[in-house]
Amino acid sequence: MDTHGADGGAGADALLAVLELLAGQGSPGEFEALLDEARLAGLDEAGLGRLERAVDLAGALHAERAADRARSARSDASLAVLTDTARDLTLSYDLDGLLRIVARRARLLLGMDMAYVTLRGPRGTSYIRVTEGSRTGGDTGATTRPGLGAGLHVGTGNCIGGLVQRTGEPVWTPDYPADPRFTADPAPTGPAPGTGPEADSDPGTEAVRAEGLRAVLGVPLRSGDSVIGALFGADRRVRSYTPQEIALLGALADLAALAVEKAGLLDRTRAELLELEQDSARVRTSLARMRHVSEAHGRIMNLVLAGGDLPHVVMAAGDALDAAVMVRDPGGRRLAGGGDFPGLDEEAVAKASLDAHAGRRPVLAADSVWVAPVIAGSEDLGGLVVRAEGGLTDEDGRLLELVAQSVALLLLMQRSTAVAEGPVRDELLDDLIADPPHAPQQIARRARRLGVDLRRPHVLVVARPEGGEQGRAVVWASSYAYRLSGLKTVQGGCIVLLLPGVDASAAAAAVSEELTPLLGHPVSVAAAGPGASPDAVGPLYAEALRCLDAMSALGGTGSAAGVADLGFLGMLLSDDHDVDGFVENAIGPVLDYDAERLTDLTRTLEAYFASGGSPTNAAEALHVHPNTVSRRLERIGELLGPEWQKPGQVLEVQLALRLQRTREVLARRRTAPAPFRHPAGPVD
Repeated sequence: MDTHGADGGAGADALLAVLELLAGQGSPGEFEALLDEARLAGLDEAGLGRLERAVDLAGALHAERAADRARSARSDASLAVLTDTARDLTLSYDLDGLLRIVARRARLLLGMDMAYVTLRGPRGTSYIRVTEGSRTGGDTGATTRPGLGAGLHVGTGNCIGGLVQRTGEPVWTPDYPADPRFTADPAPTGPAPGTGPEADSDPGTEAVRAEGLRAVLGVPLRSGDSVIGALFGADRRVRSYTPQEIALLGALADLAALAVEKAGLLDRTRAELLELEQDSARVRTSLARMRHVSEAHGRIMNLVLAGGDLPHVVMAAGDALDAAVMVRDPGGRRLAGGGDFPGLDEEAVAKASLDAHAGRRPVLAADSVWVAPVIAGSEDLGGLVVRAEGGLTDEDGRLLELVAQSVALLLLMQRSTAVAEGPVRDELLDDLIADPPHAPQQIARRARRLGVDLRRPHVLVVARPEGGEQGRAVVWASSYAYRLSGLKTVQGGCIVLLLPGVDASAAAAAVSEELTPLLGHPVSVAAAGPGASPDAVGPLYAEALRCLDAMSALGGTGSAAGVADLGFLGMLLSDDHDVDGFVENAIGPVLDYDAERLTDLTRTLEAYFASGGSPTNAAEALHVHPNTVSRRLERIGELLGPEWQKPGQVLEVQLALRLQRTREVLARRRTAPAPFRHPAGPVD
């Protein structure tokens, strides 16, 4: 009993020692040492068996605890990796950088040979975005042989990627090439636009074989209820994946999905910010342009209301629009303008003018040329022609409309002023052409009050409408005279205009060009001048009337001419009988040529006419060769024009030669000394 009791106590002590070692996390060697001590102590077989059993259980428990600690360590490591990955994803990487971090962490954490991420393309297909651990150069997207390279389209059929996309669940296989669930997909359609080179083979067969992959695990990337891609891990050996590994890769896939969403959100945010910046810039630009339009319109309106004339308003409009601007009347004639209009297509401008008046808005006539209507109510006052090399913005178009309105207002104001001042201005011109004339000093004061300077050169124009009523002609004449700072009246059925200028012929032509299309029937226009005093107006009026009568007598009804245009008739009709002017107009270039070069063109002309127009007889009279006469006649033709031998001009040339010769003879007689006479009379 005692021995048994002793053995029982020794066995209990040994078991207690096992428990102590287990509690103290003793090493396996310490448990073996405890067994050895029990054997040496002579523990009976039953006690030794129980002790061995206890040691085995303690070893198993120790191993389980070690495994738990290892699993805990791995879990902590996985959690740390996930935490680090999540923190890295908060940094400002681009999408490829973020996905590459996820793929690299998945490969290192799970000990895989390769990891890659696929994303769904715009047409529902999937393509590889990034890879880690590729043997075919896929990490850089520059594949040199078939493989899972970046940009490669992956199948959506019976392949692991297609199964993940369809089910939205993790899918894995220990041996992909040998797995009967997956069959070859159709050939891929090529890389996603801008993401990589075109694939030549199916990723489920040749690409996987080129990479040497066996075990493959794929988990979906989710955005809400949608699968936007997948995260794959793969090994080049047959391998099974544990639920913990699948869950860990799924957690990394969730982080990858967040990265995709973050990148998409950032892209959308950047796009929205860029759009907001562009909208803000457009608004600022629009406000600046609207301010420019408002200020420019204000300046132009102030100029109009302050009594500015049409040329100044047009100049201000050209500065505001940075363009050449021209104002035309309803007949298309230029009223005022600033800038150049080279090669203006008049036909296109006329068509655009019709469209502009019909639509009551500016119309593009040709490259860089716009036409804007000048309208007052339903009345057509003309148009603006604008040439802007840089084009017109919407704000410029609005400013152009406002300028057209300002011009319309100015024309109406000028018409109103002309109508209001019409009787006074008519009375002044009536007094100027009266016979006998009124007091010159009083007339000069009246003219100054009306803004007319009679000391400046002016011409007098008489226009006689040939048929039809004169009402429209009189209204036009009032506006025309006011526009040119002149005077107008009506005498004997004719419109009389006193206008600033020195060229009577040009003034007559200008009146005819405007008035004839307006009335729609012929208008005979005659002009005389210039004169530079109130006393000259009456004689100019008489000359213009004689010129008008001469035109009618010569069959020139409906034409326009100045006194100088009638040649020697104009000289006869003129009060001052301007012989010098007639000679200058007829043969002045020939006289100047002889004076400058000491030639005999004038004598050659006289000999030519004296011989009846025969160059040979003229050569005999001049004692020169006939070829010399021919060359001189050619030079004369260059100086007087190709029509100098026409009957009308020949008559004026011959008359001018006679007058010139007469003037020379008279001049010699005035300068010759008187003959000596003896006081006592002639000496025998």
